[in-house]
This record gives sequence, structure tokens and C-alpha cells, in this order.
Amino acid sequence: MKFVKIEEILDGKHTDKKVAIRGWVYRERKQKKVSFFLIRDDSGIIQTTIKLDSKDWENSQELSIEASVQIEGVVKKDDRAPGGYEIKTEKLEIVGLAERFPITKDKSEEFLRDVRHLWIRSRKMTNILKVRSAVFEAIHQFYKKKGYSEIQSPSFTKSACEGGSTLFEVDYFGEKAYLSQSWQLYAEAMIFSIPKIYCIAPSFRAEKSRTIRHLAEYWHHEMETAWMNFDELLKFQEEFIVFIANYVADKCKKELEELERNVDELKNLKVPFKRMTYEEAIKKLGKKWGHDLTDAEERKLVKQIGEPVFITHFPREMKAFYMQPDSENPKTVLAADLLIPGVGETTGGSERIDNAKTLEESLKIFKLNKKDYKWYMDLRKFGSIPHSGFGLGVERLVMWFAGAEHIMDTIPFPRTMNRLEP
Repeated sequence: MKFVKIEEILDGKHTDKKVAIRGWVYRERKQKKVSFFLIRDDSGIIQTTIKLDSKDWENSQELSIEASVQIEGVVKKDDRAPGGYEIKTEKLEIVGLAERFPITKDKSEEFLRDVRHLWIRSRKMTNILKVRSAVFEAIHQFYKKKGYSEIQSPSFTKSACEGGSTLFEVDYFGEKAYLSQSWQLYAEAMIFSIPKIYCIAPSFRAEKSRTIRHLAEYWHHEMETAWMNFDELLKFQEEFIVFIANYVADKCKKELEELERNVDELKNLKVPFKRMTYEEAIKKLGKKWGHDLTDAEERKLVKQIGEPVFITHFPREMKAFYMQPDSENPKTVLAADLLIPGVGETTGGSERIDNAKTLEESLKIFKLNKKDYKWYMDLRKFGSIPHSGFGLGVERLVMWFAGAEHIMDTIPFPRTMNRLEP
């Protein structure tokens, strides 16, 4: 008999019909004459019942949480059951018995991270990971519609892109190398061949941060575009975020509702997003010029505003060496961070320096070895053009969409400064 997904039964497609399902015991309640088992698969949870006179009664009494089963029976409408339906079991096959499931006795955050290989089965993680999958799917669809090409770059590099203090050093056949912080320097080379490009790849940051939004290894979406200026970049990001939000709200409505996320908030995003200069932001926070906004301050700021907001025109020394100084105020750069409610900074982007003289000056300001960036300097010597790009931490976007309280809940097996397993 063909197995069906539980969500199909909960949609009412098989009422009063015989079905076969397979999954795991989510909850169990055994009584003298009838036993109730909630069975889960990746699509949902349904109640099954088995009676004392069933040939499989004795087998059923061996079941405990997370035992795997295959069940055949007739679907009945029952408003008392979770989801409003139950299966009257006619045949039960135990595929794999389970020992006492450890999560039933300890649900502390630290323990759940220690047993991530088991906690990943939870309904919460199942729903978040489905949202995550939809985000990746939406990113690819957005760029396909825009005529962009997906391009990859090396994971090993000789030079820093986002600052040397967060580099993971590795031994590359006896030579010092680093794990990539970003594809961006390579992307700037590639736009002379293919002017509209994007990627989704792991990035590595050796940040000794214990915040709710930092990972040592995260999935990084980045784009780079030839002939694009700063204002066009901000409009592009707005269109991108709105597209992804609508796609996920439609594709994952059930999962978002189960996570108690307000789907309408994602579907009703308004553009243009609010914009605020760095100077305006620090005045609002009562800080002085040169103050580097903390995670908590970013979340406070965006909470006050109540919707996504671009912070623009940061001090030049505060941002990356490759960012274009503002011609009207060279102390600042044409860069923007997009702050998202509950998360803070989610994207960071800029117009790039497009001439050799300014880039050489920037390398001096940031005390970078010119020799390490010789190939990058070449890009400004052979037909340089205006160009822009941005990067997005995918987990931060998932965190916002799913209403997750910690970024570690948005990736299957998180890596942080104090977590390397499971």
C-alpha cells in the first residue's frame, strides 16, 4: 500500500479511507483498553489509536517516544484529536524501537545543543529548517528572474577581505592561508566577465562573540554588479528582501503559523525602507562620532523604528578598505547596513572603490600590505567601472522570518567559538 504524508490526511483528503503512514512516535498515552500514539513525519502530526483486541496490541505496548513505525488504518474525523483527525490502527509494524529519549527529561538550551543530532527532530527545528530551505530556494529564483549568474570563488585565500582579526588561519601545504570571509574580492574580478553575479557559500569568521546572532561558520549570500551605484544597490536590496519575505510567507505559511510567527508582517513589507545616516543613528542613541554600534544598540534602534532600516554613510575607518568614499563627505563611505527587527544588522553592502589612486590610499589607511593586494589593484588599471554589491547572513534572515530567538536555532549544526560538535 502506498504511504501518504500526514499533511494530506490533515487536509481532509483521506477521510473515511484506509491509509498507510510511516514516521516516529511523537507522544504516547497507554491505557488498559486503548492506547493513543501521536505519529510525526516531516509534514505533520496525527493521532493513531489501537485497541486491546487488536492483533498488534502487544507490539504497541513496546512503543516509546521516537520509535519508528509503519501504520495502516482508516482515517476518521475527530475534533478532540490534534489536527482534527485520527487513524484507527488496523496494522502496526515496528521498524525500530527506541530507548528512553533523553530530551524528555532535560530541555535546557545547553543540553539541547549538546544533543543537537536528536533535537533536530523536534517540530520547532523541522519548521525552522523548512523555512531555511525556502529562503535558499527564493534567493535562487530571485536571481534567475533578474538574469544573474551563480558563480563560486575559493574557500582558501592569502589576504583578508573583512579585517585580519577574524581570520581562521590554516596550513596550506606549508604556506600560511586563511578560510574565506567573503567572495567579494574575487567577485570584483569576475564582473568584468559576467557583470551580474551572485553566490551562496559558507564563510568563516573567527569572531569571539557570544551574541544571539554570531556564528563562526555561516552561509553567506553575496552579489556583485557592474555599473551599479549606491542608490541602485539600496533599491535592489529592498526588492530582494520583499521578494524573499513574500516567497517564504507563501511557501511556509503552515510552518510559520506553527512557529507562532506573524505571516502578515512578512507579506506586508513596505518599500522604500527607512534610511538613517550613521550620524543620525548615534545621535538618537546618545553616542559620539566614531562609536561602533553594538548588537544590542542595533536591535534597540530598529525596535524603536519598528521596521527594517538602512544605516548609511559610516566613518571610513569603521568599514572595509574597499568601500567608496562619499564625494560630498570623504570622511564617510557609500555603505549601508540593513537592520532587521529582532536581529539587527542582516545585510551589509557598498559601492566599491573603482580607481587605483583611492584604493592605494585606502590600503595605507588600513595598514594593509600592498603586495598582498597586487592582483586586486590590477582590477582598477584595466578598464575599471563603477560597481556595487552586498552580503547577507542567511541565518540572520531565517532568524527574522522564523521568529527564532537565537541564530543557533537557524542552522542544522551550529559552529561558534565554544561549539564544534556534534
